[in-house]
Amino acid sequence: MREQFYEEYRCLGANIAYYRKRRGLSQMQLAERADISRTHMSRIETAECAVSLDTVFALARALEVPPEKLFEAR
Repeated sequence: MREQFYEEYRCLGANIAYYRKRRGLSQMQLAERADISRTHMSRIETAECAVSLDTVFALARALEVPPEKLFEAR
């Protein structure tokens, strides 16, 4: 992940965590729905790694939100 995009990844991770908690899902449950590991899920939410668009789309689908919602500044 490029350091210059850290804030964008942090925002993305925070939004994923927000929608996950609104749905009453654990990281493990969301990870299973998006077909990724729980560790990867945790690293995405804490902006410790870059994430592919495929994974963003899978997470948005699992959370039942439009992908653009995951990128909105809060």
